[in-house]
Amino acid sequence: MEQNAEVGILEKARREPVKVSLKDNIEYLRDALGVDKSFDVIQLDVEYAEREMALYLVDGFVKDDILHYLMKMLAGLDAAQLEGDTLSRLIKTYIPYVEVETTDDLDKVVDMVLAGPTALVVDGIDEVILIDARTYPVRGPQEPDIERVVRGSRDGFVETLVFNTALTRRRIRDRTLRMEYMQVGRRSKTDVVVSYIEDIADPDMVKKIKESISKIDTDGLPMAEKSIEEFISGRHWNPYPMVRYTERPDTAATHLYEGHVCIIVDGSPSVIITPTTFWHHLQHAEEYRNKPLVGAYLRFVRFLAVWASIFLLPLWYLFAIEPQLLPDALSYIGPNDTGELPLVVQFLMIELGLDILRMAAIHTPSALATALGLVAALMIGQVAVEVGLFINEVILYLAIAAIGTFATPSYEMSLANRLIRIGLLISTSIFHTYGYVVGILLMIIMLARMKSFGVPYLWPFIPFNLRAFRDVLLRSPIPLKNRRPRFLHPKDPDR
Repeated sequence: MEQNAEVGILEKARREPVKVSLKDNIEYLRDALGVDKSFDVIQLDVEYAEREMALYLVDGFVKDDILHYLMKMLAGLDAAQLEGDTLSRLIKTYIPYVEVETTDDLDKVVDMVLAGPTALVVDGIDEVILIDARTYPVRGPQEPDIERVVRGSRDGFVETLVFNTALTRRRIRDRTLRMEYMQVGRRSKTDVVVSYIEDIADPDMVKKIKESISKIDTDGLPMAEKSIEEFISGRHWNPYPMVRYTERPDTAATHLYEGHVCIIVDGSPSVIITPTTFWHHLQHAEEYRNKPLVGAYLRFVRFLAVWASIFLLPLWYLFAIEPQLLPDALSYIGPNDTGELPLVVQFLMIELGLDILRMAAIHTPSALATALGLVAALMIGQVAVEVGLFINEVILYLAIAAIGTFATPSYEMSLANRLIRIGLLISTSIFHTYGYVVGILLMIIMLARMKSFGVPYLWPFIPFNLRAFRDVLLRSPIPLKNRRPRFLHPKDPDR
């Protein structure tokens, strides 16, 4: 690790100054950019106003019409117009574009060209002009599949960083909204933006998150936001998510107004929200798109489904193997026939089968999705019961648990809850009542010990805060939510 850190420091300290001679600059840039080896890295040797110049760009990253217009403007210059302070005349008068900057570091020029901007190298000037006329292949900001709502905005984040920051600023026109730019990855140079409202967010929290990102020492971030999360959150063997993902700009804006910090990564449509608690992963925008009473009902139903997905299946299994725990009025709950296979084996087989089907559905073309559904119905339906592989009760209760899993708003939370459910099933099958009770106790202890950037994961349940816990259980009317969450330590606690 120390050696890697030293390499990172040396790379940051590396600097190749721009020469006055165009020939020397071209020699370095051709080699560093691999102009002769990569077909999409282009060097244009041009001459404007009796001066030799060179343009460096990546094909596919440049807006052709903008570049054509700038070249047309430069072609109309004569030598007298560039006499004196040539650099100042070019960037202030003869290059009519918004995003123009200069640098005296050829290494920065290489990094910028590979990121999209165009570099203009002029003979006799010891600085390079960078023209940020880039464009990226991008899809439209359509509504995300995972976070659909019946009513509400239909736009969603995309894979382009600038688009995502614009979607956020469209909803937050606060003059203290900050979008702080960073780069991560020695080779990938991935663009990362830390977004927060300066007048609201806790400065210590912002500093902690920025320091965590700046300490990332790796060659690249191929998985974008997921790689960032694993570096900054830790607890790699804990299944529960330490951050929340969203593809909805309105959800990100809501959390920024509360005092959260958002991390936007180029190449990903998912924005990271930090810090988060367990309860953040159980909330959905649909609750706030309805009347408060309806939203409270939807939240109650969602909580019920989530708890059922974790505890109902192991509880029924406990009653099945220890029927004496059931009162006479509920004796019908237990199975009359356990089938040819042990119940726990049946549960584990269906759990694995559902995961296999879920993965198969992801990789199945839409045209074959109906066929896959029919196969699934035959495999886990009546045919499996008739051959004696499963019993009806097992399919019923696992279907309830599966529905609760799909009703969980956070995909990461639903997968973590599934692992906990399997663990409870195994512990109950081995230790019966003690296994079920102790398993739940260990789960609560694990969650209570977790922290997301110093914030207790189960807050406001542990440590307990009555007012905040009421807001967790109930969807309060917006006019009554006049205080920001206390655990975020906002600079402006009053809304």
